[in-house]
Amino acid sequence: MPPAEPTATGYTRVFAVREFRAVFAAHALSLLGVVVSEIALTVLVYGLTGSPLLSALTFALGMLPYLVGGTLLSGMADRYPPRRVLVGCDVLCAGCAGLMALPATPVAGLLALRCVIALVAPVFNGTRMATLTDILGDGDLFVLGRSLLRIVSQSSVLVGFGLGGVLLTVVSPRGALTITVCTFAASALLLRCGTKRRPARGNGGGGALVRYSLGGAREVLGNRRVRALLLLFWVPPMFLVAPEVLAAPYADEIGVGVTGVGLLMCALPVGTIAAELYAGSVLSASARARIVLPLVSLTLVPLTVYAVTPGLVLALVALALAGAGSAYTLGLDRWFVDAVPDELRGRAMTVHTAGLMTIQGVGMALAGLAAEFVAVSTVVAGAGVLGTLCCLILAAEVRSTESRDGADQHMTDR
Repeated sequence: MPPAEPTATGYTRVFAVREFRAVFAAHALSLLGVVVSEIALTVLVYGLTGSPLLSALTFALGMLPYLVGGTLLSGMADRYPPRRVLVGCDVLCAGCAGLMALPATPVAGLLALRCVIALVAPVFNGTRMATLTDILGDGDLFVLGRSLLRIVSQSSVLVGFGLGGVLLTVVSPRGALTITVCTFAASALLLRCGTKRRPARGNGGGGALVRYSLGGAREVLGNRRVRALLLLFWVPPMFLVAPEVLAAPYADEIGVGVTGVGLLMCALPVGTIAAELYAGSVLSASARARIVLPLVSLTLVPLTVYAVTPGLVLALVALALAGAGSAYTLGLDRWFVDAVPDELRGRAMTVHTAGLMTIQGVGMALAGLAAEFVAVSTVVAGAGVLGTLCCLILAAEVRSTESRDGADQHMTDR
């Protein structure tokens, strides 16, 4: 039985659940492995080829396979016991990192192995999200647990790459990849020993995995309410990536140099982390639900200040405020879990993860393309305006499904 939902607020009670502590530590370790491998591979590929294009491609390959893995392999999250999937994914990633660390592995092999890690990432993340509902229940504890995992991910943006850079001053890129093997292996061990064995969520039938996965994706996206909630998860980040991906050219546009680039890159995650910590620690579950639609409707508005080409300080304030708006996801997490049947939850979570990464990649590409033709400040301001319009439309769609399906209870009685 999942733990009963306490009436108190705050994150401390989540860590009181032993299994969550194991999942949290495993998440931090595997995330460390991903960050270190990204930096080490970029340096290694550039050192072997001298090609900026191939070096940059190692980052792109961390996102591109998400759609494929999240669509064609999502059935693994429901067809097989979740602990087996999680441990298997970590072991596979450790094996890939080990092959990368071998001196004989060519550049093509490095990139292919990078793709394999990215291919299983949405399956791992989706399975872990669904497993959290078994460990924490599908109420407020789940919301806080999800929030903590997001905070760790956002924090990696602030400190992970810096620590990775320092690490490469001590060890070689292939040596850093050996450390990655250890982090993935430690994550697998924590999940194997620290979580319970649970049966698969769905029977999966006897059909092919791809057919089972695609069927689940169709069922998830075919539900009007679930589809609207997914889009509410996906669309704001699609526009929020614009100021991040264009931080360097904007810093050049306002003449603030390399230091300004770093500050512009950090402002969004700082705002996100601060707001999530506040919402999770101070607000009740009902309060977090009430602010979802108003907050998502306003989260991109601060980006419109770029229309006047603000200086560094004003831009940082705007970005921090936009990041703070992402706290709407705490209430949205609860709605999403409530809307998805248990037997479909693993595939739904995997589709959610794959779609989020894919649409952010699309947003990055579109922002970069637009900046080829108009000023960066105009692109970011335009993202704020267009994104706000999309969020208002989606908020209205979510509201209409609440009225139609009787889902208003999610906003008032929990």
